[in-house]
Amino acid sequence: MMRGFDVETLRDRAVEMRRKIAALLAVCIGLGFVLTGCGGDDDADTKAAFVYVGPVGDAGWTYAHDEGRKYAESETGVETAYVEAVPEGTADFANYVRDFIDQGYNVIIGTSFGYMDDMLALADEYPDVVFEHVSGYKMNETNFGNTFGRMYEPRYLSGMVAGSATSSGLIGYVAAFPIPEVIRGINAFTLGVQATNPSAQVEVIWTSTWFDPVVEGDSAQALLDKGADVIAMHQDSTAAGEKAEAAGARWVSYNSDMSAFAPNAFLTAPVWNWGPRYVEIINDAKAGNYSPSAYWGSMAEGIVDLAPIASDVDQSVVDMVMDAKAAIIAGDMHPFTGPINDQDGNQVLGAGEVMDDGAMLGMMFFVEGVIGSTG
Repeated sequence: MMRGFDVETLRDRAVEMRRKIAALLAVCIGLGFVLTGCGGDDDADTKAAFVYVGPVGDAGWTYAHDEGRKYAESETGVETAYVEAVPEGTADFANYVRDFIDQGYNVIIGTSFGYMDDMLALADEYPDVVFEHVSGYKMNETNFGNTFGRMYEPRYLSGMVAGSATSSGLIGYVAAFPIPEVIRGINAFTLGVQATNPSAQVEVIWTSTWFDPVVEGDSAQALLDKGADVIAMHQDSTAAGEKAEAAGARWVSYNSDMSAFAPNAFLTAPVWNWGPRYVEIINDAKAGNYSPSAYWGSMAEGIVDLAPIASDVDQSVVDMVMDAKAAIIAGDMHPFTGPINDQDGNQVLGAGEVMDDGAMLGMMFFVEGVIGSTG
């Protein structure tokens, strides 16, 4: 992954990448996917295909998944392939999956929430193929499971850093869609902010897109214009960070360590490490031991983490964050521990109560301190 490009250059590279991929496919296989490696004879019966919602050059969500795919290919020896920028809610997803299966791919990994229902139907249609869906909640008893990570853990930690960095008391949050995954992250971040700066507020703007550098940048600018001096995000490009950099504000990125794109603004980031989980899925399929599950991994398991904290953050804050991280990993601390009120002041959790997984997975309210609407 190239670092240090501005948003326009990043977007141009993504377009150019798609053009080259399309040309390669037309010449080589005439389908819609990219072959990326070949395993040895022992691995010939298992091939894994990945379907991405964004471009692999986004520096964010899809980039992190593709790093995981490459790691899994290296560790397992299986052949992998991918197709990028496949929109949710269209026939494209099912068409690509059928193409992969026709070519002998028998592990299908879909990496966006909106693929869920299509994957469930396809799993019924192809009972001998393993389907693993990232970020959803549906599954069956034979060949369709789901995978995600407890991103709320490093989100909370990144909020602690952001809370310590704001002078205005207003932190902006550029967010894609009002679904539980995103709302849960905003709330965890806000609770972390309050741990270091109890009076700070977090204002949310919804973009209705996972990846659109222009929309993301415009949303970040709107928050900066309102007085936010720290910008956080649940988006896939670096645009929000570059707006923060230009304004002399600070930035908490997401998905990967994006510090090279806005080095003066960057504070830290909650990040993904998909590789080991993909190895586990593929190895289970190779061994014939795949069993669907609702995997929700934690920092203790390594699927989520916090990127390095900027060197200019006060050491006392760093120490506080690292202590909280160790406590979360040890199981001695949970970000969603009461007392917690919603943004209207109604108690959600009493003192000492810990929110259960079901409540977190279905979260559709904002905590106190968030400015914005979930609807």
